[in-house]
Amino acid sequence: MDIAGDIEILKDPAAVAARAATVIAEAMQGCVTPFRLALSGGSTPREAYKLLAARNDLPWSCIELFFGDERFVPHDHRDSNYRMVRESLLTRGAAPRGLFAVPTDGTPQQAADAYEEILRQQYGASNLELGMPLFDLVLLGLGEDGHTASLLPDQPVLGERKRWVAAVPEGRGEPRITLTYPALESSRRIVILVTGAARRDALAQARGGALPAGALRPEGKVLWLADEAAAGETDQGYGF
Repeated sequence: MDIAGDIEILKDPAAVAARAATVIAEAMQGCVTPFRLALSGGSTPREAYKLLAARNDLPWSCIELFFGDERFVPHDHRDSNYRMVRESLLTRGAAPRGLFAVPTDGTPQQAADAYEEILRQQYGASNLELGMPLFDLVLLGLGEDGHTASLLPDQPVLGERKRWVAAVPEGRGEPRITLTYPALESSRRIVILVTGAARRDALAQARGGALPAGALRPEGKVLWLADEAAAGETDQGYGF
């Protein structure tokens, strides 16, 4: 499916976070089998998680949480996505059926191997099947350089089409562990949050199929949630 998908333009990052929380909550409602949700790091997702944690109508007993990527740092490190999720979501009342953190011991490659095995076990097969998505919903962000998860520009991970999880040893200050294109694409729905004028060009290029984010070919639906600063002059030049 085309990465362009649908787009909603919201006033500011707070409005993007609120809408993201609503979209996620609506997707969760009524689940009777495990609902697999892959989480993103970042300040706007953090605010969305706080809003989700404040609700008392969500079926957390059938929700399984995963991570789209993680910095290769201890789970109590200030830059850990796991720590951010625990502080913004789990310590505020949410009690999911499962929380599957990315291992951050051993080497980055060992951590990637271990997380891929976790995903395979939860999926129940060694190969991804079209029509049987790995995730019900994947939440992603967009970097100024067009990266999403830790699919970083000019890194070998961009060519990975067999593995579900990969180590990204270079491109940032610390190694990263990331879901690959095949794993991210295997979702019923992908929601991508974009805020700030600095991401305006990346948003336009990614929706046009360029940059790491634009190379995603999702199995399911795509929804972009962008604030006015990222969208620029209303919808001019974006083909919304």
